[in-house]
Amino acid sequence: MAFALSDTFRALLPRRFRDRPRVAVVRLSGTIGAVSPLRPGLSIGGVAGSLERAFGMPGANAVALVINSPGGSPAQSHLIHRRIRALAEEKRLPVIAFVEDVAASGGYMIACAADEIVADPTSIVGSIGVVSAGFGFHGLLEKLGVERRVHTQGEAKSMLDPFRPEDPADVDRLMRIQADVQDLFTGLVTARRPTLSTSENLFTGAVWTGRQALALGLVDALGDVRTAMRARFGEKVDLRLVAEARGGFLSRLLRRGGAPGGIEAGIGLAEGAVAALEERAAYARYGL
Repeated sequence: MAFALSDTFRALLPRRFRDRPRVAVVRLSGTIGAVSPLRPGLSIGGVAGSLERAFGMPGANAVALVINSPGGSPAQSHLIHRRIRALAEEKRLPVIAFVEDVAASGGYMIACAADEIVADPTSIVGSIGVVSAGFGFHGLLEKLGVERRVHTQGEAKSMLDPFRPEDPADVDRLMRIQADVQDLFTGLVTARRPTLSTSENLFTGAVWTGRQALALGLVDALGDVRTAMRARFGEKVDLRLVAEARGGFLSRLLRRGGAPGGIEAGIGLAEGAVAALEERAAYARYGL
């Protein structure tokens, strides 16, 4: 069993042990944004503490981000990206992102916060685009004899109401919003990845394997965090995982669905099941 030495004890060791290279490792896994009220995905609020501890780790030579995300909220993706860049510049530490199964859409936006991106040959990378999805139920309501009543102040307040027929004006407004987000996304990727290939359009929302992404300049190398960090810092490198902060008893109880056997438990389990299915569907888009 391996034991991590405290920083106080490390200072008392001989130099040959004290100067062992150290890399802070942060895992960023899951869909980005709110999956459900009791099942949060990746968000700036959830990862800020881990990032602060990683970049503030005494003696760290670099920060490694291990990413496995199909994307999600563009706002949360951008906020996490910006926080990583701000900390990297403040602490003057290099950042290397390592893609596991997938870094797509917002997951790739976060990866672009790193100075280098390393992927497995079979990783799925890319999906540089914006998508909105939903359902329309107005036909169902008519069959059930249900009348939808909505009263608003502001003509766009009920935009894309799923219980009403789709309004072309709403769709046009949504497309303009998407175009603005896409413009930010493509600009960010272009600025952070100056070696991108011009042989094909990389901003269509398409995805590639790690090997294909390497040829296109979307990633810098193929490999994994342990192998790559040993090659760079030596076999004695200390890969120090920064654990995600855990909530207290109440938050854990809520995540489990409330008091065992109570109504809250049933609601929590049902909500958790739906959230799990939605997250599973997000990964399934990439064949995972």
